[in-house]
This record gives sequence, C-alpha cells and structure tokens, in this order.
Amino acid sequence: MPKSYVFHLLPLALAASFAMPALADADFKRHHPPRTQVPLVIGHRGASGYLPEHTLEGYAKAIELGADFIEPDLVLTKDGKMIARHEPMIGATTDVASHPEFADRKSKRLLDGVEVEDWFANDFTLAEIKTLRAVQPRANRPQEFNGLYQIPTLDEVIALAKSQSRLSGRTIGIYPEIKHSTYHADLRNANGRRQFGRHYFENRLLAKLHAEYGNSECAPVFIQSFEVGNLQYLSKKTDINLVQLIDADDVNADGSISLVPPYKQPYDFVKAGDTRTFADLLTADGLDFVASYADAIGPWKPYLVKTVADNIDRNGDGAITINDRRVDGSTGVLELAHAKGLKVHTWTFRNDASGYGFADPQAEMTYYYDLGLDGLFTDFADTGVAARDASTNTGSNIEACGRHGRHNRQHR
Repeated sequence: MPKSYVFHLLPLALAASFAMPALADADFKRHHPPRTQVPLVIGHRGASGYLPEHTLEGYAKAIELGADFIEPDLVLTKDGKMIARHEPMIGATTDVASHPEFADRKSKRLLDGVEVEDWFANDFTLAEIKTLRAVQPRANRPQEFNGLYQIPTLDEVIALAKSQSRLSGRTIGIYPEIKHSTYHADLRNANGRRQFGRHYFENRLLAKLHAEYGNSECAPVFIQSFEVGNLQYLSKKTDINLVQLIDADDVNADGSISLVPPYKQPYDFVKAGDTRTFADLLTADGLDFVASYADAIGPWKPYLVKTVADNIDRNGDGAITINDRRVDGSTGVLELAHAKGLKVHTWTFRNDASGYGFADPQAEMTYYYDLGLDGLFTDFADTGVAARDASTNTGSNIEACGRHGRHNRQHR
C-alpha cells in the first residue's frame, strides 16, 4: 500500500480509536502504571520528521514508532482555548495564508522583545482555527500531507494519548510546553484590557491536567517552559513534574555556548531586570535554584556535550559541516544536575539536521543515552527507540516515581 494512502487513512483510524470503550478518568488515574521506562523517547511535536508537526496524525505516528511521550506545545486562541502550535505565530505551520477571509488578521506584535509580522493564534477563535489545516514548515521534509490535518486542542491530544495507551497496553505520556507565558499574560484586546491576564494560561492547564490525570508526580505528564516565574507558580499548585528548559543562540567554534537575545535569558528575567542567563541556571548555584521549583532540566544538547569545529572532514564527504565537529565529551552539566536530584531531558535530535559532531543520528542519540541521559526529544521516534535499544543505559535507571521529586528534596 502506498505510504501516502496509509496516512490518508489515519483520520479514520484515529476516529475509530476514540470510539472504543474507555476507562473512566478515575479508573485511568488509578490504574496507569508508574513511569519505569527510562530513559525516555519523547516525540518532538509528534513525528515531525514524517508528518506535519502538532497534528493528531503526527502524534499517533510517534506513538506507533515507539515514543513514550508526545509533546504538544501550547498557545491560546482568542477565546482562551489551548491548541497545539509551536509558536503563537501560525503562518509557517498552517495554510492560513491561503484563506482570503483572514488576510486582514496578519499583524505585527512584539514577541519576547522582537517585532514579528505574522498571523497570531490569539487573534482567532477556536472555531476559526479549526477551518485551517497544518503544513510542513521544513522544505526538506515530506510536503504531500500539507492541508490534510486539523490543528488539535489539548483536549484532543489527551484523548489520543489515553486511547493509544489502552490500545497499545503501555502508558503514553504527554509533555506540554507553555509557550511564551509573559506574552500571553501581557496581551491586550482592542479596548486595552488584558486578553487573558497573569497565570490564566497556567491555571487553565492545571485544571485540565488535574482533571485528567490527578495531582500526582506519578502522572504521565511533564510541564515544560523556557520561562521561570510560571514554573515557580506551578510548583506551589501541583505535584506534576515540572521542567526548566534552557535555551541558547548557537555554539561557538571552540564549543562554548553563544547567548544572544532573545535566546540569552528567560524572557520573564528580561522583564524583571534579572541579569541571569540561561547558562547561569546550569551552574551549581543555578541548579540549586532550579531544583527549588522544578523536577528536571531540558537544556539544548550542546550544553551537555562539548563539540569543537577544528576544520577536519571526519566523515570524508568532502564538506566540513557541524557533523564533523570534534566530540570532546560531557561538559559535566548532566552529572551535576543528577547530583542535585534533577532529571535531564535534552533536545532536539533529527535525522536530517543538527547533528553536532555526528553524521549518524542513531549513533548521536546512543552517545547521549550512554552518558546517563533521562530522556531526549526527537523528530524521528523510531531512530530514538533504536538508539536507546543500543545504549548501555537502557533500563539502568529504572526507579519508582515519587522518590526524588522536588518536594522530597525540599524536606530533607
């Protein structure tokens, strides 16, 4: 059967899975097993190497390929609904530009201090969003599925994860990211009033997650953010695992991290006049600070492994690229984070890009797993599973949940 035909049938398969008899939410919360599959394979934006990102079909494909968790990045619609998009801007990942009825919605806004011209999700109701279809934003990836799949809500992503958990016999977790908390909190409507207000986003997310999974660090859920204040707020209201993401701009030739705005600091730090950078959060003092409110860190992978551009064509292909960088090994961040009681999940591993020091994506992922990594984000979940299977770290960190969370650290 042609591959394109198989994927055209995915919406029917998904509908059928939702129609199956379901456990009541209370039964699901009581019976889902603890997360003991360590290290994790996290489907980055679904199976975004194969299908348009943040679609139910893409998430289902990631699960089929073996992902333990699927990752819905979340933004808010005009009517306050949580939908899965990588950014508030939807021009690159939907067909909105081909909808003449929305031509006048394109506008300029400041996002984390940078002026952006695009269509923004918060200018559309959920009903309007549902008239759009997802597209593949990377030109080197399959384009034949553009225009086929809807933009899902968080409710739909959770329903998919639960239905696929029942069908597969294994717990499929979700890994939502709160995108641009400060941006959403500061949005104002035409009358100058706040569109959502402070912590509206966080409160809506927690209400949904607690209703679906309970308030437990054993829930198959991680909440992630590049900002700090929202995670500190959440840490006082939930036992669900929280992850501090750590960003950067680039990697210098000597392997050091380049920090240029808007990737230099959490944006709420910028607004508050806090001079600490993302890199500062990975020092001993910084990790102590993070451990006071979060359970894990999610640093960009060059923070964990130092690679150096020394102009040697290591893979012999006649061109010197980031794949040829010399790999100098662990920077010590992973080991230090573990010593502070924090799990470490890193990003993003792609078969077709960003292989710092590695031409073979499976070998790259296995290398990181071998260091003792707790999980990684990949656009290609099947490669992630194969890399984990080849790793010396497979199954070596199995433990019961609830023993090393931030609450236990705080009460030692």
